[in-house]
Amino acid sequence: MHDLNILSMFWNAGLMVKFVMLLLLFFSIMSWYIVFQKQMLFNKVRKESEDFLANFWASKNLAEAYRSALELTYCPEAAIFKSGYAELQKIGKSKINDEKRTLEMRLAGMDNLKRVLQKASITETALLTKSLSFLATTGSATPFIGLFGTVWGIMASFKEIGVRGSASLAVVAPGISEALVATAAGLAVAIPAVVFYNFYANQVEDFEGNMENFSADFLNLVERDLISRN
Repeated sequence: MHDLNILSMFWNAGLMVKFVMLLLLFFSIMSWYIVFQKQMLFNKVRKESEDFLANFWASKNLAEAYRSALELTYCPEAAIFKSGYAELQKIGKSKINDEKRTLEMRLAGMDNLKRVLQKASITETALLTKSLSFLATTGSATPFIGLFGTVWGIMASFKEIGVRGSASLAVVAPGISEALVATAAGLAVAIPAVVFYNFYANQVEDFEGNMENFSADFLNLVERDLISRN
């Protein structure tokens, strides 16, 4: 009985099947690189988010919270807060010595702040989802790439049958087994990519929910401060 030697099958396969296998290897390497990269990134995001939120609610004022936010690199809530705080500074400068401004006009100025926070949230979401589309592409495309290699290999096997004029198992089996390796390789690449894509997509949804909650809380704090000053 012959052992199932993938490397031997690869070297004995045709040129097209070899190309397919190398293409699948590329997808596999890139997918696992993205998986490990995202895992490290999301761990840092969770850690920094916990630290920032604890510091934010413990801060005596927004300036103190801003100083702590400057030290964080991966926290999406900190990035949103820094964008919002910068916009608040602009709004504050435009209202200096304007004592006649009504409460309604002050609250109307909050629209700019809301847009800034929304834009920052979109930017942070884009950073979190970066490269995840490659996992989705890998999960959907590699089974078909592997199937293409299999079909091509089987076609080559039937061509070999025609050349030899024999359809015995000894003639057919090696070529077909080599061709089927491409389909197996395609599935082996696709399955982890789909699993991790769904896993990280769910985590991104959690991060988005946290960003929305923080943005709403931040806006409420600013609006209450405006009302109290009126």
